Amino acid sequence: MRIATWNINSVRARLPLLQKLAEAEQPDIICLQETKVTDELFPADEVRNLGYPHLAICGMKGYNGVAILSRVPIEANGRRDWCGRNDSRHLSVMLPDGTELHNFYIPAGGDIPDRAANDKFAHKLDFLDEMTAWFPSERRADRPMILVGDLNIAPLETDVWSHKQLLGVVSHTPVEVEKLGALQDTVAWVDAVRHFISPEERLYSWWSYRAKDWSASDRGRRLDHVWVTPPLRQRLAAARVLRAARGWDRASDHVPVVVDVKTG
Repeated sequence: MRIATWNINSVRARLPLLQKLAEAEQPDIICLQETKVTDELFPADEVRNLGYPHLAICGMKGYNGVAILSRVPIEANGRRDWCGRNDSRHLSVMLPDGTELHNFYIPAGGDIPDRAANDKFAHKLDFLDEMTAWFPSERRADRPMILVGDLNIAPLETDVWSHKQLLGVVSHTPVEVEKLGALQDTVAWVDAVRHFISPEERLYSWWSYRAKDWSASDRGRRLDHVWVTPPLRQRLAAARVLRAARGWDRASDHVPVVVDVKTG
């Protein structure tokens, strides 16, 4: 089973790119973040025409929003509101083999890495804390689960273009990295991408729109992740980040991450 996760930055604006991903990579499941559309206006017919008849969506007008598009039957089993906000950042489904799939869009956190001075950063830290408390209380590490999404944190030194220069920049600050590590430890999540691509190798999934030439400057960050619980570790078959997608016409600033998992 091939799973792709992608912060598409508006599904309606980038339907041609979604088609390009579907045709080029043939994912069985595509998890989207920042769909930026209410459920009733989601382009469901267009997505079904791409070969994804099974949909789970959780959207809002103009902001956030997550969706799971699938070629195989899925059963929606959760769209939890974190931090008491109805802001469409999470969706979970059950796959046919009993694996639970979670799609997250963790808050970006604004520009100032200070809880007291920046409500957006406080929200991000609270969101991570709530996830960290929820998973071990509601789920076990021996349960087959996959967690994907734009987690908005680049945890490793090689996940950013300059560890030293980004230590004080939201997405790579020590407090964020520490909290993401605590979340990963809750049910022994395995980083599926780094399972195949050495932690010593630089790897990014996001490049700012501000760069005149994103590829030449290559000031990227790995913000998009795929994790699995221990029962799925041995079923991991491949992983890659589709860097070339950043150069597509009218591209998102994020690129898809694709992981292959052997079916049980």
